[in-house]
Amino acid sequence: MVAPPGGSRPTLSLVLPIYNEEEVIPELHRQLQEFLTRLGLPAEVVFVNDGSRDRSMELLREIAEKDARYRVVSFARNFGHQTAITAGVDYARGQAVVVMDADLQDPPEVVLAMVEKWRAGFDVVYGRRRKRAGETWFKLVTARAFYRLFAAMIPIEVPLDTGDFRLMSRRVIVALRALRETHRFVRGMVAWVGFKQTEVLYDRPGRFAGETKYPLRKMVRFALDGITSFSILPLRFATYMGMLMILASVGVIVWALVAKYALHHVVQGWTAIMIAIAVFSSVQLLMIGILGEYVGRIYEEVKRRPLYIVGDTVNASRDTDEVDAPAGEGRGGGSLSL
Repeated sequence: MVAPPGGSRPTLSLVLPIYNEEEVIPELHRQLQEFLTRLGLPAEVVFVNDGSRDRSMELLREIAEKDARYRVVSFARNFGHQTAITAGVDYARGQAVVVMDADLQDPPEVVLAMVEKWRAGFDVVYGRRRKRAGETWFKLVTARAFYRLFAAMIPIEVPLDTGDFRLMSRRVIVALRALRETHRFVRGMVAWVGFKQTEVLYDRPGRFAGETKYPLRKMVRFALDGITSFSILPLRFATYMGMLMILASVGVIVWALVAKYALHHVVQGWTAIMIAIAVFSSVQLLMIGILGEYVGRIYEEVKRRPLYIVGDTVNASRDTDEVDAPAGEGRGGGSLSL
């Protein structure tokens, strides 16, 4: 077994969420071995198995038992990509932590440039994508539109055309651990905590193997989580729409009174009435739906359930330094181990 280099706390931690990636793991392991050799720093790799239903956990266990630099945290079920990132951050021990996808779309070589920026004094170094190979035109257009809409709606600056591929310093990790909301949008949370941030440009290749883990349904849910976690603008939109509808209603009432008493002309059909009812009803339902999104998130938060349940680990234990414990939660960190 390869022993972890350096002291008890490595310089760099790589956090990789895993969900049904058995086709990718052998090549990922090969590239990581080459990268760790070239890195020249004490490092660890934290895999978070997000309830995979294939042989991913079996493969991760095999490689972790041969190399103590590999640490595996396995969820009791699928909790989602953003929660898997959270668990990886909770377990990471490095002075700097890099979050990257396991599908080899985030090249390990880019991490070297991130480390250089970190050494130059930056706390967050995010990867900004110049090109995205292997993506459909629909994915590219919708992703571009979402990031710009998101940036326009929230009061903080979130870098455009970036994902979760980024390096974070230890003090950013400590701050991030204190944020334990249920509906998580990690890239927005990293922007929210602040500190000195910069970018590294790179061309994102296509997936090495397998299928995307973000189909349209998950993309829509992810977008809703991002917007409702950082912006109350949709609620204000409901207020503005309500005021507009009140003004429109007053106009309709005035028009009806003039038509009846001044022009002596009354519409005999029911078409206008039905149209008015349909319009106003649809607006009301839209506003109720927006309110429901926020009320539902309040409901999820007040239950205070753990963010994830750990079913198994290999070479992994929580980083329990009191300095790094999430504020108000001691050593708990919003998780439960079985």
